[in-house]
Amino acid sequence: MHKLGHTRSSHHFDHLLHTPDAFVRAPLPGMRKATAIIHAAPALGAAFTQYTAEFETGGTLGPASTQRFIYVLSGKLKVLGKTLGSGEYAYLPLGEEPVMATKAARASVIEKPYEPHGEPPAAFIGNETAIAPIPLMGDPWVEVRPLIPAGEWSFDFAVNTMTFQPGASLPMVEVHVMEHGLQMLEGGGIYRLGDQWYPATAGDFIWMGPYCPQWFGAIGKTAAKYLIYKDWNRHPL
Repeated sequence: MHKLGHTRSSHHFDHLLHTPDAFVRAPLPGMRKATAIIHAAPALGAAFTQYTAEFETGGTLGPASTQRFIYVLSGKLKVLGKTLGSGEYAYLPLGEEPVMATKAARASVIEKPYEPHGEPPAAFIGNETAIAPIPLMGDPWVEVRPLIPAGEWSFDFAVNTMTFQPGASLPMVEVHVMEHGLQMLEGGGIYRLGDQWYPATAGDFIWMGPYCPQWFGAIGKTAAKYLIYKDWNRHPL
């Protein structure tokens, strides 16, 4: 049935809620047997690009001229000679390494021009389940898993997963210079963005610009989990 113009998606100067009912799919240059849902890009005001890549079996990403982070949402991807499944990820400094789906797959892809500081980081792969969770500010009901090595100044961004037990929330409304790209992976809750309050659920994407007031509380009988990017480790100038 036609939704008569209704959507949960909402765009304001300092934030975007992008919901599956409003997704538009199109291939990017170099993609083969794959399409992209672009969530955040410079056209939005973001300093990075984030998209969901959807692959058919044998599908590939085209080369990138920037560093690239890939988190597998479902299916299987072959990267750096390894086959990665759900919850596994790869960092590619120049985005030049081939990425191919050995079976139908979906992945969250983050691309950002590198801001040099010392020696550039090397490519690596990882598995989220191998990372010990860190309680957020001592709260065991909110767990953080850093997917980019913490304390490594060579990296100019961070990517974490955050898991909230039912009823758990961020301890404060955050306002800061970093921008975020956030992909809801499981469960849901309420997100405050600026002066707006939104229901957010698995499959949604959120962009938060610098200094956008932000807060999240999990609602429901199962845990809420998201993948979150932020620019990091560089002076604002």
